[in-house]
Amino acid sequence: MTKPKPKNVDEYIKSAPGEAQAMLRELRALLRKVAPKATEAIKWGSPVLEDGRILFAYSAFKSHLNFMPTKPSMEPFKKELSEFKTGKDTIQLPYGKPLPKALIRKIATHRVKQVRENDALWMYKSK
Repeated sequence: MTKPKPKNVDEYIKSAPGEAQAMLRELRALLRKVAPKATEAIKWGSPVLEDGRILFAYSAFKSHLNFMPTKPSMEPFKKELSEFKTGKDTIQLPYGKPLPKALIRKIATHRVKQVRENDALWMYKSK
């Protein structure tokens, strides 16, 4: 029997692995503080915050959280992100380690600014 898909972020967090739940709540609160006017939704099975367009997403996996602010939002922070495993648009945040709150806040703030000032897209064409 398959688990029902979460309909909202609260349900998503409750259905996440136990070790992920506190980190998810912490990440959610931090992102909501950066983008207080953004609305929450579930898109592609993951929580997102959107303000006219998707600002960022996040998700829980077996051993880590993924924070998805998009590659263009991560580029100015390459040096600071060097200690983290990253993907094209994602940053892995391992369980058992504190969230890098200051770095997440800087990246999220940069992403919000990109969207507001440059009409940045969620999906973009790679160069």
